[in-house]
Amino acid sequence: MQNHSNNQTSNPPQWLNLKLIVSALETVQDLIVISLCIGLFCFMVIELREMFFSLLPPLDFQQVTADILFLLVLVELFRLLIIYLQEQRVSIGVAVEVCIVSVLREIIVRGVLETPWVQILSTGAFLLVLGVLLIIRVWLPPTFEGIDPERRIASRNRKLSESESSSEPVAVNSKFNSH
Repeated sequence: MQNHSNNQTSNPPQWLNLKLIVSALETVQDLIVISLCIGLFCFMVIELREMFFSLLPPLDFQQVTADILFLLVLVELFRLLIIYLQEQRVSIGVAVEVCIVSVLREIIVRGVLETPWVQILSTGAFLLVLGVLLIIRVWLPPTFEGIDPERRIASRNRKLSESESSSEPVAVNSKFNSH
């Protein structure tokens, strides 16, 4: 009786095609990201138009700088969405870069002299952590290579070591044959 219940839980019903459901959900998710890209692009065009109008006299340098930095944040967000559409993953590096540009924009817009020292100290610590993340991400393995990335990495390393060990005698033999 207990074995019969285990078989039912381990095998999904025939009418439930999990691959089809996952594929449909991924398609819907891609459509959502595409609509976000289109909306963000339209918003960037509107913001660019407003930035050009802010360049007309009387010129407010702080407002122009804020608009330019805000456009850079939007461009980085757009790039993050494009990378997601291409690779089906969120790029840690681009996300950290968006955070850094956003924080620096806020500091520049408000002005360092007008910001309380505690906020500047905490912002500096936050930027330091983001910088460390930007450096550490180089050594982090990609996490979206599959359901079990450790198994894939182990099998890839095993294949590389087997190919290296099998290619070494061939290389040695080819050296001997070339003389």
